[in-house]
Amino acid sequence: MRNTLSHTLRKTLIALALVTSFAASAQVLAAQEKIALSGEVKQGGLMVGKTLPQNTVTLNGKEITVSNSGNFTFGFSRDDIQSYQLAVTSVNGDRVEKTLTPQKRSYNIQRIEGIKKSIMQPNPKAVARSQADNKKIKTARKVSSPLNYFAHGFVAPIEGTITGVYGSQRVYNGVPKRPHFGLDYAGKTGDPVKAPASGTVLLWVPDMFYSGGTMIIDHGQGVSSTFLHLSNSYVKQGDEVKQGQVVAAVGKSGRATGPHLDWRINWFNVKIDPALVLKINPLH
Repeated sequence: MRNTLSHTLRKTLIALALVTSFAASAQVLAAQEKIALSGEVKQGGLMVGKTLPQNTVTLNGKEITVSNSGNFTFGFSRDDIQSYQLAVTSVNGDRVEKTLTPQKRSYNIQRIEGIKKSIMQPNPKAVARSQADNKKIKTARKVSSPLNYFAHGFVAPIEGTITGVYGSQRVYNGVPKRPHFGLDYAGKTGDPVKAPASGTVLLWVPDMFYSGGTMIIDHGQGVSSTFLHLSNSYVKQGDEVKQGQVVAAVGKSGRATGPHLDWRINWFNVKIDPALVLKINPLH
């Protein structure tokens, strides 16, 4: 009788172990049946993904960060035309892949002739100062923190009419200038500027040559907001800020022709369209 009970108990334990193992595998497989993404697959788009925290995510073979909540992100540049292979691999080796090719966009191109050569050739001192400013900005945008505020959605930093859009470009005397990589909002000097998402202030410089008062906020994993032409800052480098918090004031500093806010979004050195970022829905 004792042997029969022992045999029955062993069979029960084995069965329970098999069921538990099967349930765990099924959970992983179910999570891997599809890749959860939010964002628009088009030039200038930022993608936000969700998976199990222990999974590995690669983009064209290069591993990208997955947060403790399972969030990850990547983006497409203004003129990106290549295809990307996004792969998610579970701890037991199960792998799912998705091919993403950003949709091409048309941008507003203005062609202006008859510009004086003196205007086309900037002052060497101005160029040197601008290069020093750009070095600071590039250093800030290399930061890859474990924050995942980029996954919580974004709000507009100011209530104002949009006067300039991402991707637009001017061609002077047949020479194309750098495209515009932000959203311009009309405003008055002193108007409040809010953090579009929570994060940490990476940079505040009140007097950059071209961009004047310049602030960068880190939202995590290389995603950052940059504000240009500010007249004032209410936070300092290293401060943590919350979404919707007033962090700065609109201005016309630097080489601005009038008071406005120029808001830009980056994924590391990839310049993202803020208008598309505002459409991202958080993944739960």
